[in-house]
Amino acid sequence: MDPGSSLDDIAPIAILMDELRSEDVQLRLNAIHRISTIALALGPDRARDELIPFLQDSVDDEDEVLLALAEELGRNFEEYIGGPEYAHVLLGPLENLSAVEETLVRDKVGLFDCPVVPPQSIHAAESITKISNVLSKQQIEQYYIPLLQRLSHGEWFTSRTSSCALYAPVYDKVSPSIQDDLRRGFAALVSDDTPMVRRAAAKWLAPLVKKFTKQHVLTDGLAMYRKLQADDQDSVRLLTVEDLIAIAQQLSPAEVKEQLLKQIRQTMTDKSWRVRYMAASHFNELAEVVGQELVREELISHFVQLLKDNEAEVRTAASGQIPGFSKLLEKEVVLARIVPCVRDLCQDVSQHVRAALASQISGLAPLLGKEATIEHLLPLFLHLLKDEFPEVRLNIISKLEQVNAVIGIELLSESLLPAIVELAEDKSWRVRQAIIEYIPLLATQLGKAFFDESLGNLCMSWLGDSVYSIREAAAVNLKKLTEVFGVEWAKEQIVPKVVGMGQHPNYLYRMTTVQAIMTISPSLTLDIVRGEILEMLLQLAGDPIPNIRFNVAKALETIATSFGDTPDGQQLVQQKIVPVLEALKNDQDADVRFFASRALQKAHGLDA
Repeated sequence: MDPGSSLDDIAPIAILMDELRSEDVQLRLNAIHRISTIALALGPDRARDELIPFLQDSVDDEDEVLLALAEELGRNFEEYIGGPEYAHVLLGPLENLSAVEETLVRDKVGLFDCPVVPPQSIHAAESITKISNVLSKQQIEQYYIPLLQRLSHGEWFTSRTSSCALYAPVYDKVSPSIQDDLRRGFAALVSDDTPMVRRAAAKWLAPLVKKFTKQHVLTDGLAMYRKLQADDQDSVRLLTVEDLIAIAQQLSPAEVKEQLLKQIRQTMTDKSWRVRYMAASHFNELAEVVGQELVREELISHFVQLLKDNEAEVRTAASGQIPGFSKLLEKEVVLARIVPCVRDLCQDVSQHVRAALASQISGLAPLLGKEATIEHLLPLFLHLLKDEFPEVRLNIISKLEQVNAVIGIELLSESLLPAIVELAEDKSWRVRQAIIEYIPLLATQLGKAFFDESLGNLCMSWLGDSVYSIREAAAVNLKKLTEVFGVEWAKEQIVPKVVGMGQHPNYLYRMTTVQAIMTISPSLTLDIVRGEILEMLLQLAGDPIPNIRFNVAKALETIATSFGDTPDGQQLVQQKIVPVLEALKNDQDADVRFFASRALQKAHGLDA
């Protein structure tokens, strides 16, 4: 490469540069995704001196292209410009991107892999934050802090909004005097005239305050939080719930009571249901950090009120917190204050509230013990199992093992088994599927005799279900039951019934037989497969339905690979399976020929 050549003189780099200047958005987008190629070809020096300035001047572009640029610059791009010691060069174009109007682009400019922020709830400056992780203290103070100050004082609210995300990542990497400046700068954003800036400040106060010393939490952090918590915009106030938790984590229970009690009360009773929803969603996190005294004196009453809130969304969120919060209370308090609310929620008009409760109510059983569970919770389980909304029934079924561990399988089967059998024929196939998935666990607890008497026929009936997913789940269920009860049980209870279905006039039953054999065969012994299953499977190789024939080929492949590694298995494969596969390889149906050929390759590979 000629050191004196320009960007436009180097082919094929010139082509990429032309694409970057193209009027076609897709071409520019493709070029942006290849800027690492350009940088690699140019070398570190020219990438810094020519490519980065070019990109910095290209901010006036389509949002989609800008988003791609922000992402590319955050993907270890410093490697192409000379390593971490030059990473600050990337801050220039990213600073420009931080001020664009499109929120998605600005979001991509900041938070990337920042451990102090949960990615599902906070989006912000991804690439700048990642770059800050490789900057030295000197680079941060010389390049990053000035950038942060410019963004924080930007004329447009967009840059000030983006700046909020950039304080926490570097706060603990700079000198105390600069930390003082950062706290003052963030406090100014907390008081910004634009709600969107204050909203961003509320999002990012929690990770920032976690890096404060306790003294600065008391002096600066509390002041910022209180101002945001009293904001006239509920979109700001709802984000302060996580700030409250972060500050409480830094204080002793006595300090929490002294400094935060008023704000806790205001948050729990906020006039906006969205704020109360956030409080309910994070209730357990708050309860765990405020201290036992405040839990007893304040939070119990607030939790009961949230469970009785006028808004279904708030009741739903609070229902999800019931077991976790109850762990912090004495059993008598749970029975007196929480269980009556649970009883009311079982009758709630909102199906979403009942569904949330159904997924959590079983968590109370270990806390209450056997007698209280039987007296107070068992009737509620039975009520929810009969709910008209499928998700409610589904959620209660999926958590029954917690109840079984407390009250025992005998009582559980007497009380709940009739309801479970009824649900096995539920009109919703998802409910039937949930029951099937629960059966192996139930079988382990019931034992062979009880299972065969109560649920054996039910398990076989699912093989004839009209929904394919149920038939598939039923076959997997039989495999799991074989693993629970053993192959001799399977030989007596499962295999004869499965084989019998192979003669059914309805092709779906014959198809299910083949698929069931394919699923359960690896869990059986070679003797059972050879003596009880194989002949019927070979007969189905001549079935008039092509789908059955190619599934037979797949089943034969499964048997060959499962048992062909022993002398007896190899003999069975060569004498019984290979001749049938050879015939199927010449079948008139293309799918049958394909699967037969594949199975033959596997079978012949066993001989090699």
